[in-house]
Amino acid sequence: MLPLWAAAQAPLPTARHTLSGYVREAASGEALIGVSIYVRELATGTTTNTYGFYSLTLPAARYTLRYTFVGFTAQERVLDLSSGDVSLNLELQEEGRALQEVVITASPADENVRSVEMSVNKIDIRTIRQIPALLGEVDLVRSIQYLPGVSTVGEGASGFNVRGGDVGQNLILLDEAPVYNASHLFGFFSVFNPDAVKEVKLIKGGIPANYGGRVSSILDVRMKEGNAKKPELSGGIGLIFSRLTYERPLFRGRGSFIVAGRRSYADVLAQPFLKGDLKGTIFNFYDLTAKVNFQPNERNTFFLSGYFGKDNFGAPAFAFRWGNGTLTARWNHVFSNRLFLNATAYHSRYTYALGSDKRNPRDSFNWNSQIVSRSGKADLTYFITPQNQLSFGGQYIHYTTQPGRAIGVSAGEVSNISLEDRTADESALYVSNEQKAGRWLTLQYGLRYSFYRSLGPGEVITYADAQTGDRRPVLGIRRQEGGTLARYGNWEPRFSANVRFSPQASVKLSYNRMAQYLHLLSNTAAASPLDVWTLSSANLRPQQTDQFALGFFRNFRENSYEASVELFYKKLDNQIDYVRRSDLLLNRFLEGDLLFGKGRAYGMEWFVKKNAGRATGWVSYTLSRTERLVAGINNNAWFPARFDKTHVINVVALYEASPRWNLSASVQASSGTPGTYPTTRYEWQGNAIPNNTADTRNASRIPWYHRLDLSATRQARRRLFKRGQAEWVYSLYNIYSRSNPYSVYVRQNEANNLKTEAVRFAVIGTIIPSVSYNFKF
Repeated sequence: MLPLWAAAQAPLPTARHTLSGYVREAASGEALIGVSIYVRELATGTTTNTYGFYSLTLPAARYTLRYTFVGFTAQERVLDLSSGDVSLNLELQEEGRALQEVVITASPADENVRSVEMSVNKIDIRTIRQIPALLGEVDLVRSIQYLPGVSTVGEGASGFNVRGGDVGQNLILLDEAPVYNASHLFGFFSVFNPDAVKEVKLIKGGIPANYGGRVSSILDVRMKEGNAKKPELSGGIGLIFSRLTYERPLFRGRGSFIVAGRRSYADVLAQPFLKGDLKGTIFNFYDLTAKVNFQPNERNTFFLSGYFGKDNFGAPAFAFRWGNGTLTARWNHVFSNRLFLNATAYHSRYTYALGSDKRNPRDSFNWNSQIVSRSGKADLTYFITPQNQLSFGGQYIHYTTQPGRAIGVSAGEVSNISLEDRTADESALYVSNEQKAGRWLTLQYGLRYSFYRSLGPGEVITYADAQTGDRRPVLGIRRQEGGTLARYGNWEPRFSANVRFSPQASVKLSYNRMAQYLHLLSNTAAASPLDVWTLSSANLRPQQTDQFALGFFRNFRENSYEASVELFYKKLDNQIDYVRRSDLLLNRFLEGDLLFGKGRAYGMEWFVKKNAGRATGWVSYTLSRTERLVAGINNNAWFPARFDKTHVINVVALYEASPRWNLSASVQASSGTPGTYPTTRYEWQGNAIPNNTADTRNASRIPWYHRLDLSATRQARRRLFKRGQAEWVYSLYNIYSRSNPYSVYVRQNEANNLKTEAVRFAVIGTIIPSVSYNFKF
């Protein structure tokens, strides 16, 4: 302890004050995510959060601050923090060139090197619009498949796979509400209307503690808030569907709204050509996306957003419908210049229905199923200093699943084969800190605890042991009217580090553990709208994963080029497989058909990107392996997962040919997915029966997949109603008509039952040209 005279001579601590505010786009008033605020005198800074808010606590002095964001003109401000806290809101102007700095990240140019985030891609919607697309229609989910570590099992397959995870292991969020099936038209298009999307963020590893509930990845989609400066109408007319979006200011400039709709009409155009049993066939989708916000003062902002979409498929003899609906309410509150709150409540529902011809009520079948989740959560950020940013919060989720309400009628006799609804809840608390430990080291560490309960009323079914790999018989059934049927808790630590060797190079590493209490059951080659979402129970334990990642990041030529290479290893527990001839639909004893094992995925991802100039784009290559180990399958040895692809290569090239013409090209190539095929056959009653005597799983592979797409966008001189902007988009999909195999299967020869043959099935086997017209005014 210092003596009194020494304490009197010690220097007083320097006063500290806080600079905070919002950064928005000048043209529309939209909040800008990830704007870099750099303090020149201290060589430190921060970035705006998801809502455009930033905060810096600095010693009292005079500072020069620089605000930068890719594609926007930088601004510098000189501020004096000597007298107290300062609130500064800024608007950034978009740069003049139409395609200036079109890149895949809407972030500061060296964000990939400076940020502690790794295994993360933030996709600018302007870039997504430039990538060649099927039938010329911009699609978000298909666009992320050009990123390293992302793949799909085949053309038109629903969902996507990330670093060895299956489709149901991705948490897809639309304004923080989960979307359980993100596909229209069986996977050819996604549910996200690009006209209403502001930012897309894919997190493959190093997942922060505020995210949970899935073991593979997070796809965080943020909707636009609407033009707060002037009314705006935009849309597009294409060969398969049309779009229309309207946005305008509200509350005298203190708010705005946006509403966007789409409707396909392929079945309408095809009706004149359909005859016989095909007459009246339905094959369409529609969706509506809307959002409104209101900022009564600088401390409070309210948001309300929603999505509703449905697919319809059927003929006179049957009908099949599925769709998503979400509603999200959020409140942003600034308690002080350092403490920021985002409170969220959401409702999300996914439903599907299957029915027969209603014209014959004496012989019919109708089946409805759904999953509903409702949640409330609070996320708080405390900006301690520019070197420490503390995040903490919690979430509660209530689940209700309706496995199937099915009514069958045969000759007027009604049979009810419905299954009982199931309920559960999930709670979580988390805390995380991002710390700059010196000039060249940044750490992010946190801890999440999740707790799950399967709730009554319901049945607790006990299964007897069975021979390895076979269906387990029911041993006993106990009915419980209330209380908790099963409970699980998981600690989920998270850690990331960034070590910078120079302003242009850094090494990053990360570790995260995740738990997942929801399960998507599918024993088909690819996910379908009929796949079953089910809850963890006494017989179905939560999935868990541990992932490690190490990466090197390097920029060149003043950040005009960037390159990275990442290594990852993922260990998965409680992975689900199925007995032979498993029955997943309307099966009261479904859990007896499930097998459980473990998985592993490991690999390396290369990524090189050109950010600046008239020619931009990127190349990615992923070398990986995804395997499963399940007792009773593949002679109890490791085998490749159905979605395993050893090599995946993606190339995207964008070129601004002139002020009116923009050209783009993309290449996708990947090794074939694995499959299980017969090793011999036997004859029985004059038929050849294929058989796999070795009992191997996924020991062979289908041929390579590769495709080239081209696109050209021309700014129209004649505009719609002689106002605003307009463009024509011409595209060629699968330009050399490659018949890429979706699967290869074995069947009997139609001419000779004693012969078998392999059949190569392709979803798209020809070139598909398209043209679409987009407008905005």
